Amino acid sequence: VRPPCQSTLARTTFSSSESTSCPVTAADPRATSDGGPWAADGDVLVTVADGVATLTLCRPPGNAWTPALGARYFSALESAALDPDVRAIVVTGDGKDFCIGADGGGLDNIAHGDGYTINPARPNYWMAMTVGKPVIAAINGACFGIGMQLALFCDIRFASTSTKLATAFVRRGLIAELGMTWLLPRLVGIGAANDLLLSGRIVRAPEARRFGLVKDVVEDGALLDTAAAYARQLASTCSPAAMAVIKRQTYADLTSTLPAAVARGDAYLQVAMSSEDFAEGVRSWRDQRAPVFPPLDSALARFPIPGDDGPNHDGDNP
Repeated sequence: VRPPCQSTLARTTFSSSESTSCPVTAADPRATSDGGPWAADGDVLVTVADGVATLTLCRPPGNAWTPALGARYFSALESAALDPDVRAIVVTGDGKDFCIGADGGGLDNIAHGDGYTINPARPNYWMAMTVGKPVIAAINGACFGIGMQLALFCDIRFASTSTKLATAFVRRGLIAELGMTWLLPRLVGIGAANDLLLSGRIVRAPEARRFGLVKDVVEDGALLDTAAAYARQLASTCSPAAMAVIKRQTYADLTSTLPAAVARGDAYLQVAMSSEDFAEGVRSWRDQRAPVFPPLDSALARFPIPGDDGPNHDGDNP
């Protein structure tokens, strides 16, 4: 059952604002806070239960994206990464849609204004890829443009029967943004990526599954429960440290050579085989019981990816 934006479920450990509801309605003017092109409203509601944090984009109707909503999403994602009670993360949208793309009012303001300058201080939109915990997208309804790219940045994706995805950029006279031309071909192959990027057409859930964009397609009412159950399974049976390192390996090796990937794996394996998690994994297997792994060390909560020139960059090294 989807948690409504008007309430919270289980333990609310952090919120991107003081509000626990979605106060904005379609009739609100959504005035900007600084005279810029984008509205400043929206929230991300966070609940934690059974080791899983659920982050719900909450900007009705449609959860249209703005930099303000983005700032709240990335803040919630950072908090979930550092929370020792969280072992997996689910991202979804409030209501019937995941995210319909960039806010139409903001796009109108830019199209009829004096152009637009990208803020060089904006967050890295690929943050989900750098979180040392599995990030799972439960894609409900429409998932277009930047909304689709946010879902692609997640490690695993589930869809419902009403899910529909579209890159959309080309139909608005825009180019593919935020690295979609890097990520989409790696997920579906160059031919399918070109189809989706050059046409901007809508892809329904069954086709998305055939492409490999989503792991599974379930009935609308079962989507969040299915994604959360998968996340709980990871949280209860898998070593948080091992998941963090494997995720780091996966994204580092996308742009690596095979010998370098093997060398990194050897270095990580040497550490893993002397860890308490390994000892517990073997004990629990011998005892035929569920493993009891400690929470993720905060040092593994985030990692850089190769090419990220931010501070403490070591994405190419173990």
